Amino acid sequence: MNIVLWIVQILLALLFIFLAGIPKFFMPYEEMAKQMPVPFPHWFILFIGACEILGGLGLVLPWALKIKPWLTPLAAWLLLIIMIGAVVVTLMGGIEMAKYAIFPFVIGLLLIFVGWGRSRGTAMR
Repeated sequence: MNIVLWIVQILLALLFIFLAGIPKFFMPYEEMAKQMPVPFPHWFILFIGACEILGGLGLVLPWALKIKPWLTPLAAWLLLIIMIGAVVVTLMGGIEMAKYAIFPFVIGLLLIFVGWGRSRGTAMR
């Protein structure tokens, strides 16, 4: 179970840092706004990007370094809130956008797995 948790944690961390968080700082806002089903202000997009980067780091570093390991499940639960928001906002884009809500939904399920697994104190290594 510990190995599976580590694999999921690392993959989610890479996803949140490199595919979700960092691009929000480098992609022009106008391009991002075209892809959004519901437009949000630029400052909010940057805030979510920062949360995704910090959350991605929080999924791995505290548990790996054994420094405040309780931050790892907390990061998973807080990123789950962002994924719930992503599902809701995607569904607000209309019925044709519903198929795109599957991805953040599955990511949310994986975050529940990590949050639950690490909250139980599954082996530190």
